[in-house]
Formats: sequence, C-alpha cells, structure tokens
Amino acid sequence: MNLSQDNTDITNDGIAHSEDVTSENDIAIEEFFSPSSHKGMADNFKTGYVAIVGRPNVGKSTLMNHLLGQKLSITSRKPQTTRHRIHGILSNHEMQAVFVDTPGIHRNEVRAINERMNKAAVSALVDVDLVLFVVDSDQWRDDDLLTLQKLGETDLTVVLVINKSDTLKDKGSVLPLIETFNASFDFADIVPVSALKNQNLDRLEEVIASHLPVAAPIYDTEQITDRSERFLASEIIREKIMRSSGDEVPYDLTVQIDAFKDEPAHTDPKTGRPRKACTFIDATIYVERSGQKAIVIGDKGQRIKQVGMDARKDMEQLFDKKIMLTLWVKVKRGWSDDERALTSLGY
Repeated sequence: MNLSQDNTDITNDGIAHSEDVTSENDIAIEEFFSPSSHKGMADNFKTGYVAIVGRPNVGKSTLMNHLLGQKLSITSRKPQTTRHRIHGILSNHEMQAVFVDTPGIHRNEVRAINERMNKAAVSALVDVDLVLFVVDSDQWRDDDLLTLQKLGETDLTVVLVINKSDTLKDKGSVLPLIETFNASFDFADIVPVSALKNQNLDRLEEVIASHLPVAAPIYDTEQITDRSERFLASEIIREKIMRSSGDEVPYDLTVQIDAFKDEPAHTDPKTGRPRKACTFIDATIYVERSGQKAIVIGDKGQRIKQVGMDARKDMEQLFDKKIMLTLWVKVKRGWSDDERALTSLGY
C-alpha cells in the first residue's frame, strides 16, 4: 500500500488529511483575526465618507453627536466652535458612515485662524461620497449662500438637512421652505430634522445609506472616531471654558495637552495601598491677553476649578477610565493670527 493509500485509510479512521488540517487552520486563523463586529452585516453593506457642512452655529456638531449617540464634537451657542475636521464613525447592520464635522464656512477671514478654518471646511469636500448641507429651518443667510456656492463648484451628491425644524410654530411652513431650497440647488434629498431632539434622524440615516457605495467597512465597526484621546481631551477642556465664560473670552483661547500618561493599577510603594489605574493629563490653556487669563481663572480660581471638574467628568465618561486633570493658564499674545503658532498648536 503506497503512502497516499495509507493517508486515505487514516482519514477514513477519523483523522483529518494534512491538507484538510491546513485548510481548517487557515479558516480558524482568518475567523480569529476578523473583527467580530463585522459579523451579521448586510450583503450589500454600504460605506463612505459624509461631509457635514454649513455656516457657523447651524448645528453641525450637534447633528453628528446625535447621529452617533455619543458626544464627540464639542458644542456651544457661540459660532465657530468647531475649529478642526473631526471624523465620527457610525456603523450599523447596513452601513458605515464616516462623518466629517467641519468648521463653519464664513466670509470674514479676519485672522489666520479664520482662514485655516475655512480651508479645513472646504478641503473636507475632497474625496467624500456624500455631503449633508445643514441649514436653519427659519433662517437663510449670506454664509448659507457662500456654502452653497462652494458646493456648486463640485459634482458631489448633496442632501439638504433642515435643522431645528421643531422650532417652527407652523409645521406646514416647512413645505414652502423646502420648495425654495429645492429651486436653488439640485439636492439629492431634503430631510427636515431636529438634531437636538433626535427627531427624524432615523429617516436621515436611511437617506445617507441610500447614497453610499457598496463597500466593506473602512474602520472597525466598534470604533467611533479616528481622533486621539489627547485631541478629544483638549476639545473637551475648550468647550467647558467657552460655555462657562459666556462672551467674555469668545475665540481667543486654545488648549494644548502637555502630558498624557496612563498609569496602570499598582501598589503605592510609600503607603502600601492599592491604587486604581488612572490617566494623568496636564493641559495649558492659552489666551491672548492678561485680562482674559483673569477671566478664565475666575474669582479665587473658582472658574478654572469648575472647568477642570466638568472636563474631567466628561473625559471619564468618554474614555471610560479615571482621570486626574491639571490645568494651567498662560498668555500667548497673537497666537490666533500667527501662522507658526497655529501650526504648533495643531491647526
């Protein structure tokens, strides 16, 4: 009996052929390294980049946050709160939409930072599969027209999202508004929503999926952003200052993370007591004038103390770990109009 016959007999006795073993191992290895979250996806799974554009303070960041079900992009009532392009990743059974939350497009490029924000917003339109153009339900301004002009220079698919539709006293008044918008641009779809109250967002998700190409996920479906924890920490701190300082420190501040150190759980060598895992974050808040430094610090340091407490709470919820946060406030005159300073600060 030759070797091949011996192998056949062994196989018949219940021992797998060597080629079968190799094949089964390959399958097992492939399954092990395949993201488990990819299982159960629709056959015609859709994936693509979705830019969220519009004028400042129209609700772009709020819309992305509520679509994700996770606060990722900072918000405040002040225009131009968003300064950077931020990717938020929404994955479900049918699609993965990678949202690009952009700074608001505006006409007044007074300082270098305004120019960079406009460039960031416009550059987000490169290589995206879909654009969500967000407008207020009851307001049409010059910056809306500017954004529409920028979109008209592309051949992108654009969905008009009429935000804050819940504020309309007469719900029927949204129909002539839709007709007006539709006459000004060839929109692929028009969807009225209320981002803040989660109204009609399911419909918007359906519309988004209908316009994305069939493709495998770009990111692991458990991932919600491509931004680092350092970046998100700096944005959370900046939001808390903007919310607490009212109009006293409008845009003349930025935050730099100086240290971000993860410390594992351990026994304190001095006391012998167990210490939980913790992340230590040191951050510097830069303002442009001495008077602004005093405002950020507050009377007897109360404002900066509250900012630290609120920021730490949000970080612990987002990062799911204990945070120790130390804040410093320094004056860096003219940083928002200094190209080298903007580059060093990540703009």
